[in-house]
Amino acid sequence: MDLLNGPWQRELARLPWGVVLMVVAIAGFGLVVLYSAAGGALDPWALKQGVRFAILLGMALALALVPPERWLAWAWPIYGILLVALLGVELAGAVRGGSQRWLNIGVMQLQPSELMKIGIVLVMARYYHFVPKGYESKPDVLLPALALIAMPAALVMLQPDLGTALSIVFGGVVVLFLAGVRLWLFGAAAAAMAAMLPIAWSMLHDYQRKRVLIFLDPESDPRGAGYHITQSKIAIGSGGLSGKGFLNGTQSHLDYLPELHTDFAFATMAEEWGLLGGLYVIILYGCVLAWGIRTAMNAGSQFQRLLCVGLVATLFFYLAINMMMVMGLAPVVGIPLPLISWGGSAMMTVMILLGLVMGIARANRLRLD
Repeated sequence: MDLLNGPWQRELARLPWGVVLMVVAIAGFGLVVLYSAAGGALDPWALKQGVRFAILLGMALALALVPPERWLAWAWPIYGILLVALLGVELAGAVRGGSQRWLNIGVMQLQPSELMKIGIVLVMARYYHFVPKGYESKPDVLLPALALIAMPAALVMLQPDLGTALSIVFGGVVVLFLAGVRLWLFGAAAAAMAAMLPIAWSMLHDYQRKRVLIFLDPESDPRGAGYHITQSKIAIGSGGLSGKGFLNGTQSHLDYLPELHTDFAFATMAEEWGLLGGLYVIILYGCVLAWGIRTAMNAGSQFQRLLCVGLVATLFFYLAINMMMVMGLAPVVGIPLPLISWGGSAMMTVMILLGLVMGIARANRLRLD
């Protein structure tokens, strides 16, 4: 048998290798940013992040070889396991930075709320796959769907992690919209949420309220709660068109910019690489998002379409909120920049997400061959 034409070789050939190269280019640039953030050293971030990415890239490619029908069958068990894990965080989770978000599973500290961003899209896509046309907005269909979204979002809010809770809600609502739930229901929900804002405000933690107030007026406390966003905007603005040059960032290297390797990695990058560096990242991610939408449009079933667009929307939420946050266009929340910011659970989530979408793209090619 010709080894170059074996079944595994044919399956691998159906993978979107152009997208894989774009993902590698984004992650590679992220390693450069982390190297600079550490003052020109591989430790403590760049080397570990590189090893982590290589392992997770292999995992993503393996997931891409799994037929999408398997995820249809596994959706409920995956959602259930993640929901139990979120309960486990409340009972025995590790506390970091005043928040209880991690479970110690021996080999790593796992953040189940990150994986639930995928779990909610997976279970909602499976749920509406079997809903007959015209029944999407019926109360006996819609109320269980809303409960599926509310349960993990409420558990994540208890950690507390507003940014991740909003991401879970966003992914679920996108699937509701694409499944055909009537538009007036979204309008009614938005009006109800607006009416409940005073109650929601009273339920926020003090630091969360302070983040919203600082977003509205960063100059009110530039040395306190507004310090992060003020320094971030200084770093981005000082980068200009082409940046200050590799390893020449002042806000980052002189320790003015906090969380320079995690939430504010984009600001670290923009200071040294300028507008051109920012456009490089945005264009590459724009290409990945466009590929994801095109993959969804060519999907062979309702489940695959809803899953693919829901996952692409979740990735877009990551990107949009992080970039808006560091530019002062959104309140500061704990959402990292995918593939660039330091973090194991967040990178794992993004690579699983990309692996599932690549699996749908592979199934599309298999169906059309």
